[in-house]
Amino acid sequence: MHLNAIGELADNYWHEIPNHFPYVHLDEFIAMPNHIHGILVVDDPYYRDNSDDMNVQTRHCLVSNQSKQNTGRRRFQNQGNNTISSIIGSYKSIVSKHAHKINPKFEWHSRFYDHIIKDQKELQRIRNYIEFNPKNWKDDKYFE
Repeated sequence: MHLNAIGELADNYWHEIPNHFPYVHLDEFIAMPNHIHGILVVDDPYYRDNSDDMNVQTRHCLVSNQSKQNTGRRRFQNQGNNTISSIIGSYKSIVSKHAHKINPKFEWHSRFYDHIIKDQKELQRIRNYIEFNPKNWKDDKYFE
């Protein structure tokens, strides 16, 4: 995949995530022409120390490209700290801030898809999907 300037932003800021969320490690990632795929590994000490309470919160944040008047106030409502939503919301926010300098019409998809990977077999399947996604771009539902 040959990245344009906004794709470079998306790629660079993805790799910054562990600097802001030290309990997150990055796995496979690809920036596509109009979306991204990535695996975040959450290694929060709370969950390591409380193995009976192994759940990761994935509440969706309200990231929208619609009316900025109400969105700003609601964007992080009920999101919670240290959730997948807070990580992705922060990532999308910083990429958007700089992408709008390049293209004022830049927009993310309004939501994101998350999935908790439960075993090594599933992890490898998803890694393969991400790695080979550029080869399948013409068959992708977001192909334009």
